[in-house]
Amino acid sequence: MAGIIFCEATELYNLLNQYTRYSRLTEPIYLYLVDVRTKSQYDESHVITAKRARRDADGNYLLPQDIELECVKYCVVYDGHTKSSDEEGPAIQYATLLEVVSLQPIRVLNGGYEFFSACYPFFRTQKLFYVPQELDAFEPYPVEILPAKLYMGDFKQASNKQVEKNLKIKAYLNLCHAKEIIITEENITAVLHIPSSEETNFLSHFRMTCGFLDEQLDKGTVLVFSTLGISRCCTIVMAYLIHSQKISLKDSWAHVQKCKATIRPHRDFVHQLSKWEEVILKKNGTDVSDPYY
Repeated sequence: MAGIIFCEATELYNLLNQYTRYSRLTEPIYLYLVDVRTKSQYDESHVITAKRARRDADGNYLLPQDIELECVKYCVVYDGHTKSSDEEGPAIQYATLLEVVSLQPIRVLNGGYEFFSACYPFFRTQKLFYVPQELDAFEPYPVEILPAKLYMGDFKQASNKQVEKNLKIKAYLNLCHAKEIIITEENITAVLHIPSSEETNFLSHFRMTCGFLDEQLDKGTVLVFSTLGISRCCTIVMAYLIHSQKISLKDSWAHVQKCKATIRPHRDFVHQLSKWEEVILKKNGTDVSDPYY
């Protein structure tokens, strides 16, 4: 048994928004999301791609037959409102059944559907089935670094007005070399554009970008983005976490990688982050010769 753990709403949000060339939701054994609420509640609305848990004639939960659960990387179960402080609940009961056959921990969504749908109402749906083409066409949102505050993404996501509206973006930090985004909304308070490339010395910009994020996060939600969303924006976000949370580069890296699995900061940027860590934490920076980086 791999056990049962609780996951926060932000973790499920980020799991739903992982992608390489296409959304990872297209991968059959990437995420199995299970709704254990009543049929009427499920039919009214549920989280996108969630399937309803099956029961027998006596009301006992049944193992799913439509997937090889032992191969699934992430299995998330939710009910209406079970919290991590609860000792029992429908989600925990069903997770107990699943953990017997799963090789990975079964995740129970903390706060259940009620809390998740309140945070991310745009991920509610009544849709029951998805064909592969629909999942291929699914456009992931920027990942959430700090809940309802700091997001990280690519140029395409930053240019999407629906993303701006749904995430309530108030400011942008643009790290693309020469790409400007078109701002049409009056609610955008600020845009900082640092034209950059793999040769950019970000160390000289860290203090300014951290100051910008401090100021704008006090006012609302900020999206940090670069062209592909895997190197430059990750570097700036890690620098900000070192600055604001006073954590090590290793911990900052682990947090950002948990939010977005495909991060690949350029090697020079990693060395600059190590020097920034030394400046902020007043101790020797992380040894970035470690293969971990």
